[in-house]
Amino acid sequence: MEVSKDHIATLLDNGLFGSAQMLGCFLVTSPVTNSEASPYLKAENLVLQGDALYGEKEFRRALNMYKQALQHCKFISKQSMNNSRSSFSTSSSRSSSPSSMNGSPINENEVKFKITLCHCALNENRAALVEIEGIPPKARTLRMNLTLGKLYRISRHNRSAIACYKDCLSTASYAPVYCSVPVSSYDGKIDFSEVKLDTHFSFVHFCRNCPYVLEAVTALAELGVSSKEILSLFPQTSNRGRLPFDHLDPARWLHRYVEAQCCIASSDYKGGLDHLAELLQQFPNNVHILLEIAKVEAIIGRHDEAIMNFEKIRAIDPYIVTYMDEYAMLLKQKSDISKLNKLVQDLLNLDHTRAEVYVALSALWERKDDRKALSYAERSLRIDDRHISGHIMKGNLYLSLNRPDAAVTAFRAAQELRSDLRSYQGLVRSYLALAKNKEALFTAREAMKIMPQSAKALKLVGDVHASSSSGREKARKFYESALRLEPGFLGAALALAELHVVDGRHKDAVSLLERYVKDWADDSLHIKLAQVFAATNMLSEALTHYQAALRINPQNEAAKKGLERLEKQMKGMDPDAPDEEDDNEAEDAEGDQEEAEML
Repeated sequence: MEVSKDHIATLLDNGLFGSAQMLGCFLVTSPVTNSEASPYLKAENLVLQGDALYGEKEFRRALNMYKQALQHCKFISKQSMNNSRSSFSTSSSRSSSPSSMNGSPINENEVKFKITLCHCALNENRAALVEIEGIPPKARTLRMNLTLGKLYRISRHNRSAIACYKDCLSTASYAPVYCSVPVSSYDGKIDFSEVKLDTHFSFVHFCRNCPYVLEAVTALAELGVSSKEILSLFPQTSNRGRLPFDHLDPARWLHRYVEAQCCIASSDYKGGLDHLAELLQQFPNNVHILLEIAKVEAIIGRHDEAIMNFEKIRAIDPYIVTYMDEYAMLLKQKSDISKLNKLVQDLLNLDHTRAEVYVALSALWERKDDRKALSYAERSLRIDDRHISGHIMKGNLYLSLNRPDAAVTAFRAAQELRSDLRSYQGLVRSYLALAKNKEALFTAREAMKIMPQSAKALKLVGDVHASSSSGREKARKFYESALRLEPGFLGAALALAELHVVDGRHKDAVSLLERYVKDWADDSLHIKLAQVFAATNMLSEALTHYQAALRINPQNEAAKKGLERLEKQMKGMDPDAPDEEDDNEAEDAEGDQEEAEML
């Protein structure tokens, strides 16, 4: 019995890629196939085998099969040069392979796109771009346009990327690319009674564009396209010419979503959060909107609110991985090691191939081993070199390792992908560590220019001025301006208190911090107060505030170390003299426990 391609198609339709690729080996090596089959049949068999290998994630082997098939397609094209019949491809329900070509003539553009997807999976973006550019613009599907936009963006061809993303969204012209409705008779309306469903018809291929491609909306916003220009691509409120399934009114939520993304991309974080909050009222417990809100809150330093939203997200969907590395970095900053360890274990069990997992691992290991943490951050970038939090984590670790020059490179990489407050903060810290105050001031001013209503940006300029004795008065003015703009900005309050301490105005520092302690139960405020009291030999007051900090956050390492030093001072001991035996025992115990947790 000869091997039938229909059997392989059945296996592919059922997601049995292993069996399909094994059976495909028999099909492509069959003596009958090799000696008697037409180039078309050979190409079709090779594509089926390529689909099976793609489903098995053997992308290099799949690429080879598709390229061989393409050679046969070119041979077929030469033979049928004078044949004017149209060739339409079809798609099946095989979601794990690029697409199916069973039951229809070979479409050379589809084979090129399969080759593109293989190159993308292998991170060969330049080769992928060359291949997909060979597909004529009028023959590109919605998915092809979106893929091309992403590749142009990776290659920094932003104008071309914008054009592709606009093609994804624009409803100016609908074209029945892969369907049985005659092109010549198409008038903007589709009569579903004319559609032949026995040809593996899929509705998505009626249109080369769709206003609900939210990936394209976000990309256009990040590329600097205004909300007005994006909204002009969408259909009008009139029902005339609207597709039958398009019953949602874009004006109800899609326009607000566009405005939110454009605000966030332009660093108008308050405006973005306001739009997202309105969307959340309309769609309660929407995980995507909650993730966007939590991400922005993490960026602008509203850490407590971000943590609450991440916890809410995990309560709704405990299997989500997206943005969980942002949550891990917040937990690390809060010294909540038990929650951080639980999060990392959950992520490892969910999907250990995602970049977010290794950023979270990096955050977990940072408190113990900076170099191991750095290796995890670098691994996240090997998985996805456009993962912003991976670059930010890498930059922070280089600063911890006293390598500010490498940190600059990491933060610059993050900034090129998306300029946000954290990349500016990292760059300023790096330049100050390199004693490049001029570059630090330029970067801080750039942040302030981009985010004129951001108290964090004002504080950043103040930080640069505070690094030199001659600039302390300017720093004080910037810190005070930041506090007027955002009275609850504890970072500026702590920086201003430190400035008072440096200038010997300890009473002013205490007065400022005590005013904030009354309204905010924050461990960092109590730690700073304890440090000021300890510096003025008011040890009992310092003890009170270290204990208060630990009541708020029992895992706070700075409070633990400060309390340990203070207790030695109160006993008349040198606080800097290490207890070697205790330190070694503690280190061994902690190391054993951590290794056990990771295993």
